[in-house]
Amino acid sequence: MAAAGAEARGAWCVPCLVSLDTLQELCRKEKLTCKSIGITKRNLNNYEVEYLCDYKVEKVKKGKAITLKENHRALKPAIAEYIVKKAKQRIALQRWQDELNRRKNHKGMIFVENTVDLEGPPSDFYYINEYKPAPGISLVNEATFGCSCTDCFFEKCCPAEAGVLLAYNKNQQIKIPPGTPIYECNSRCQCGPDCPNRIVQKGTQYSLCIFRTSNGCGWGVKTLVKIRRRSFVMEYVGEVITSEEAERRGQLYDNKGITYLFDLDYESDEFTVDAARYGNVSHFVNHSCDPNLQVFNVFIDNLDTRLPRIALFSTRTINAGEELTFDYQMKGSGDISSDSVDHSPAKKRARTVCKCGAVTCRGYLN
Repeated sequence: MAAAGAEARGAWCVPCLVSLDTLQELCRKEKLTCKSIGITKRNLNNYEVEYLCDYKVEKVKKGKAITLKENHRALKPAIAEYIVKKAKQRIALQRWQDELNRRKNHKGMIFVENTVDLEGPPSDFYYINEYKPAPGISLVNEATFGCSCTDCFFEKCCPAEAGVLLAYNKNQQIKIPPGTPIYECNSRCQCGPDCPNRIVQKGTQYSLCIFRTSNGCGWGVKTLVKIRRRSFVMEYVGEVITSEEAERRGQLYDNKGITYLFDLDYESDEFTVDAARYGNVSHFVNHSCDPNLQVFNVFIDNLDTRLPRIALFSTRTINAGEELTFDYQMKGSGDISSDSVDHSPAKKRARTVCKCGAVTCRGYLN
């Protein structure tokens, strides 16, 4: 659905991936008229009625008029209660969606959808765009040197200085195998923002939808547009904590059957990312034993090998409407280990049953 410019204030754009109802709601919210989607000055303040209690709509036999006739059949209390709860949920989810889009700093829009149950926004989740260090942990986010390339594809750029290959081809697709680190150009580099070696730092380019799954996996994330294979999709961000603290939290999370800990074990096991309370869209991405996203370690301004950024790239073409998943046991080194996500060097823990449904399902998340 495309939206035309609104007449009231000149050109005004809204996302083209939402329903007609949502487009109309956006126009009414901004007091804008748009003939192409049926919002005029006459109906600008008209809103759709979800349910008309104790009345029913009848068409007059002669003519096209529509009348309301009193319906003496009372609405069942359970139905009335459900309608009210659903309306409140829709308002809460819309407010949450607005908040997420205010907080995010990337191009892709975030949508929220729940057609499954009455669950509303999470009560203890805070959207962030980059790592949040826990007290006592310092993240140095300024590079000490950068390249002076005029064309980073053909000159000795940051990856070469680090002893690895340039990660991307000219179509902005990753060309290195899993386990190879990505070194992007940084704030000290003389190349501009259009440099082909600046991909992860630009953030998510795709419009994504946080949606309620119907298979008991809670919230999930699906793409609203087609994603080419080997393309950057999103970063995994959260609170950076010590591995000792991760072990303590992991015991609590296991008892609740949740999994949000990702070990930063590219070269050491000192730090872990906890996305339980602080995170971005990746907080809602579910596990699959046959995922369509792959983990890579990324270094940009912070070159401390103990603190890589975690990027998720598509392993294949992902169609619009398809759920995004990654393997919770997959490391940035490309291998699978029970010590990777939600597990520091581990003691015995409660096992969480996997619901991914893949043919190759291992049965457990941990």
